[in-house]
Amino acid sequence: MIQLSKGGAYLINGNEVIEDGADIAAILKSKLGENVPSKKEAAKNTLAYEILEKHNTSGSMDKLKVKFDKLTSHDITFVGIIQTARASGLEKFPIPYVLTNCHNSLCAVGGTINEDDHMFGLTCAKKYGGIYVPPHQAVIHQFAREMLAGGGKMILGSDSHTRYGALGTMAMGEGGPELVKQLLDKTYDINMPGVVGVYMTGEPMKGVGPQDVALAIIGEVFGNGYVKNKVMEFVGPGISNLSADFRIGIDVMTTETTCLSSIWKTDDKIKEFYDIHGRSADFKELNPGNVTYYDGMIYVNLSEIKPMIAMPFHPSNTYTIEELNANLLDILDECEKKALVSLGGQVEYSLKDKVRNGKLYVEQGIIAGCAGGGFENICAAADILRNKSIGNDEFTLSVYPASTPIYMELARNGDLADLLGTGAIVKTAFCGPCFGAGDTPANNAFSIRHSTRNFPNREGSKLQNGQISSVALMDARSIAATAANKGFLTSATDIDVEYKNPKYFFDKSIYENRVFDSKGIPDPDVEIQFGPNIKDWPEMSALTDNLVLKVVAEIHDPVTTTDELIPSGETSSYRSNPLGLAEYTLSRKDPGYVGRAKEVHVAEKARIAGESPEEAFPEIKSIMDKIKASYPDINNTNIGIGSAIFAVKPGDGSAREQAASCQKVLGGWANIANDYATKRYRSNLINWGMLPFLVKAGELPFKKGDYLFVPGIKEAVKNKNDSIRAFVVGDTLKEFELKLGELTDDERKIILEGCLINFYRENN
Repeated sequence: MIQLSKGGAYLINGNEVIEDGADIAAILKSKLGENVPSKKEAAKNTLAYEILEKHNTSGSMDKLKVKFDKLTSHDITFVGIIQTARASGLEKFPIPYVLTNCHNSLCAVGGTINEDDHMFGLTCAKKYGGIYVPPHQAVIHQFAREMLAGGGKMILGSDSHTRYGALGTMAMGEGGPELVKQLLDKTYDINMPGVVGVYMTGEPMKGVGPQDVALAIIGEVFGNGYVKNKVMEFVGPGISNLSADFRIGIDVMTTETTCLSSIWKTDDKIKEFYDIHGRSADFKELNPGNVTYYDGMIYVNLSEIKPMIAMPFHPSNTYTIEELNANLLDILDECEKKALVSLGGQVEYSLKDKVRNGKLYVEQGIIAGCAGGGFENICAAADILRNKSIGNDEFTLSVYPASTPIYMELARNGDLADLLGTGAIVKTAFCGPCFGAGDTPANNAFSIRHSTRNFPNREGSKLQNGQISSVALMDARSIAATAANKGFLTSATDIDVEYKNPKYFFDKSIYENRVFDSKGIPDPDVEIQFGPNIKDWPEMSALTDNLVLKVVAEIHDPVTTTDELIPSGETSSYRSNPLGLAEYTLSRKDPGYVGRAKEVHVAEKARIAGESPEEAFPEIKSIMDKIKASYPDINNTNIGIGSAIFAVKPGDGSAREQAASCQKVLGGWANIANDYATKRYRSNLINWGMLPFLVKAGELPFKKGDYLFVPGIKEAVKNKNDSIRAFVVGDTLKEFELKLGELTDDERKIILEGCLINFYRENN
């Protein structure tokens, strides 16, 4: 189904791939004559290069300084972003900024907290000149597709699934501080990313949907890092066989490959999408050059893709449904063993007890959000379920259209009635099932979902309370087939159905009647409405000359997700309260972390106040005595005291900045890792003034509870030192090496100032 090139590859005239090899020059010469461009020149013919060049302000295509066309955030990120920007000097939104309300839509959670956040967003949209989308109108990415995307444009969003490449828009999901930079008229600074082609051929078989294609790709490229921090560029003749909705459904899942962004060639089907949404002028035809060079090539034969399932607890844990059903007990046993790593043995976990009469039984189906809630997905599910019943046993089915216009059209064409008639529930636009705040199944239940992620706790369970359920990812079509089979796992290709493929009609009046659009005109006289849970960021200290760090958490999982660093779900109500939210940091991975970090932070607070850290936190006295014995110039004015965590590879998953900021407000100064799973998590650390240290894999000289001494760290950051001297403080000072990796000049300044807020406050 999926194959990967071993090296780079040329794409000739959009339909012929020639991989690097010893005879590449001769092959190209035979096809192109004497006019064969170099790899460097041919790489400029990618769609990614063209778009990035138009948005780059640095003058160098090696070191990019990007300005985006539009910004978008939802209600568990926009409060913190705007609060940070306000503290840094925000006067108005310089470009269109859309504030959607699709995550904290359940306003009964946390009392008035969520609706207070919504009113904060509305008044900020008025004051600073933004766009406000009320709860239940649309999930963030569907509104962006319908109303924001444009050919050749760039959008930055504070959600990791900010992906509109199928519409010709290069979009990126980052932590909130990167949006703050854009709001303050600054830039997004990155090295020119690699570009990997995704060459599509063939046509999907009946019953195969976009999630099947996406999962097949993720399963092949996540583990080996094939596209990590690169741009995925979709090309090839197979694209013409995919509808706009189908392409969108694949595209949104590219986030799970750990790529930086995505972009697709566009054609008349994408033009039709813009026409339907009344935005014909925003379409732009995009095609790679006649001779284009890619850093790698992913071959996708759409005709060979079969219905897929990503078993718990990662989108890359993929099998065909056919394979799973044929080897059921063996695969379930393998998944249970993997779960021991993900769950840390905190609860008993079993999947084999889901087998009934040789078939896998699931208790819940969900079709939702930016991945599953599209018009074509839901219509296909309705076709499969028409005149059937989901039964009256444990199995339930919930469907969440991604926007009210989609919901309206489902009502008009009759598919809504067909779904409701089966016993399914159709709800309003809401992202809750994707991050653990909606449709939580029973303990030990198994849920199949057309959504974006299936990390532990994404379904709402709490390990610390002994609760565990699990999620597998599937396409809406196979979820509907399973529902038609009363909860027994069934592939959509195993049923006989006629798909109606109804035409979509977009009703723009829904948004015209309800969405607030300032048209970019701010009203500075508007007073921002605050709620009691909306708190300012606490003061954060600049980096000191030297640091002493206590390692307060040690995580040896192969990958640590942002959900494990700061949980999603019910904690989302506290995203507007930095200190309140920080109480949940690592709560599902290391419940003792917060207490240990707070103990160390007491010493730093005393030091800043001019008091004795040793009296505030007696444990530190012997550590300081040992350090001063070798470094007598150390005193309470030139050494900071903080905490650090070690994780093998932290930061997979969400763009949420709070995965870093919660550590910071608890006194965290650093992460130490063998590698960082995503650029966005490393950027979040830096923007909150935390040091993204690296140590070599397999060479961990310290353990949880140890103190580390990093002398001269301030000068090392200033001087761009590649290697950082550090010591484990024991009976002696045992030296080891830390690295910081590449940092831009601004990133170094942010770390030196202590966080992005301090950096802008100082520079403004």
